[in-house]
Amino acid sequence: MSSPIIEINNLSKKFVLSHEGGSRNKTFREVLTDKAAFWNRKRSSGASEDFWALKDVSFTVNPGDRVGIIGRNGAGKSTLLKILSRITEPSMGEICIKGRVASLLEVGTGFHPELTGRENIFLNGAILGMSRMEIKSKFDEIVAFAETERFLDTPVKRYSSGMYVRLAFAVAAHLDPEILVVDEVLAVGDAQFQKKCLGKMQDVSQSEGRTVLFVSHQLGMVKTLCDKGIVLQKGQVAFSGTSSASIDYYINNSLEKNNETECFFAEDTSLNAQIISCKLTNTANEGQLRFDVFEQIYLQVTYVVRKPLSGMNICYALDKNAETIGYSFDTDFNESLLSQRDPGVYTFRVKLPHPLKAGQYQISTLSLGIVNLGAFNVEQNVFSFEVVEESFDPTYKSFSSNRDGMMVFNNEWEQLSYNAYE
Repeated sequence: MSSPIIEINNLSKKFVLSHEGGSRNKTFREVLTDKAAFWNRKRSSGASEDFWALKDVSFTVNPGDRVGIIGRNGAGKSTLLKILSRITEPSMGEICIKGRVASLLEVGTGFHPELTGRENIFLNGAILGMSRMEIKSKFDEIVAFAETERFLDTPVKRYSSGMYVRLAFAVAAHLDPEILVVDEVLAVGDAQFQKKCLGKMQDVSQSEGRTVLFVSHQLGMVKTLCDKGIVLQKGQVAFSGTSSASIDYYINNSLEKNNETECFFAEDTSLNAQIISCKLTNTANEGQLRFDVFEQIYLQVTYVVRKPLSGMNICYALDKNAETIGYSFDTDFNESLLSQRDPGVYTFRVKLPHPLKAGQYQISTLSLGIVNLGAFNVEQNVFSFEVVEESFDPTYKSFSSNRDGMMVFNNEWEQLSYNAYE
C-alpha cells in the first residue's frame, strides 16, 4: 500500500480577534484620550480574544484520493486549505506533504494583476517548479480549456471574475501538480464551466493518479467528484469516511442543529441588492421545519435594493440527499419582475413543489442575480427541513417513501364509464 501523500497531525490555527468599543460618536475629549491610550499601548476601549479556526485536526490522504471537505460557514474549511497551500502558517501541529500543490482558493489568488494572461501562465508554472519548455508543452491545452484566447495578452486585472476563474483553474489543473486544491471559487463560473471543471478533476485523479482536495457548499458536486469526505465542525473533524457517508452525516447532524425557522444574513453594503432574511412557512404563514406530505410549503424571501436595478431575479435550489431536484427563478412565469426595481425592501413568497415525498430536504442555494450576467449575492445551505407522513392512516404508512421518484402524485381518478360483460 502506498504511503500517504498528505499527513496532518494535531493541526491547529489560532487568530486573535480584536473588539472595539461602542459605535456611538465620540466627543473631542474622548478622541484625544484614545490617541494617548494608543501610544501608551493601553487602549481601554478595545479587548481581544483567541479564536481557534482549527483545533487538533488530524487525517491522512493517499495518492489519487478525491477528498471533499464540507461544513458550515466558519467551520475552518478555507483556513485548512490555506495552510495546506502554504498561504498561512499553522499555530500548532505537523503537516507532511509529498509533491507539488496547485491551489485555486479565491478569485485573484496566484495571479499578478498587472501581467497578461499569457505571462501569468508562465509565472504560475515557474512557481510550481516547471521549466519553460514544460509550460510551453501545456500552453495550448490550458488556453483551449479556459476559452480565453482573445484575452491572452490583456492584463488580468481587466478580466471579469468568470474569465479569471476559467484561466486560473486551467493553469492549476494542467501544470501537473501532484495535489490540486480547490475551494468554493468554482461557484463563480457558469454551470457549463463547473461541469467542465468537475470532469477535468475526475480525469486528473482517476487517469493520472493525482490527488484532489475540494471544498464546496454544493453537496451534489462533492458527491459527484469525491470518493472520500471530511466534515468539519467548529474547527474540528466531526466525521471522516466515504463522500456519501460524510454528506449523510452533515445533513442529518450539522444542518439540523440549526432549528431556527427564519434565517438572517450579515449586511454587505457593497452590494446593490442583498438578501436580508428568509423562512419556510405553512399556509398559515407559520414558520416551521417539519411538514406533512400533503402540507403546502412556502419559501419567503426578504431582500433590500439599494439602487435601481433592472433584470434582477431570485433563484433557489431544492435538494434531497445531496441531489438537486431543480432550480427555480422568480421570473420563470412572470417576466414583469425583470422591470426596474426601485430602492426599498421587498418580500416575496413562493410555493415549493407539492407534494414532496417523505424525507430530508435542503434549500441548498438562495441567490440574487442579473439575467445573463450571473449571481452577485449567493447564500448556501440555507435550510434543512423534513417532510413526514403523519396524516396517513397507519395502513398506508411509508407508502410515499417506498415509491420511486421525488414527489407524491396526489391523483384524483374519475370513473368515466362502466360496461358489464354480457
